[in-house]
Amino acid sequence: MANVQAIFEPYDHTRTVYEQIGGEAGVRELVDRFYDLMDMEPDFAELRAVHGPTLDRARERLYLFLCGYFGGPDYYVQRFGHPRLRARHLPFPIGERERDQWVACMGRAMNDLAYPQPLADRLLHAFYGTADWMRNRAG
Repeated sequence: MANVQAIFEPYDHTRTVYEQIGGEAGVRELVDRFYDLMDMEPDFAELRAVHGPTLDRARERLYLFLCGYFGGPDYYVQRFGHPRLRARHLPFPIGERERDQWVACMGRAMNDLAYPQPLADRLLHAFYGTADWMRNRAG
């Protein structure tokens, strides 16, 4: 089987994603929109269910992580050490449905915030790969 490469429209390579979306305020806006959608949209019910009664802890940790992931300050690593994403998510049942809902929810959040399509496409591609790698159960 041939190695398939994603093809993307050109986007601004001169600035980090962190800079392009407005720094800390932009990351906070994305994370808040993501979790607000997860909390209120029935399309994301299974994903919401694995987060427990409150989204506060997940909201803060994703914010800290994405700041560094997007090229800004490495707040998550400073507070918690290496992200160890897969190990930290093992207690939560993550299958294809949760993966797909996570990616769809993030895509909708970026769309709601009017991210440029080339940037959103690249981010969704990266997020999908990570979310797929996090799966720990079938289905």
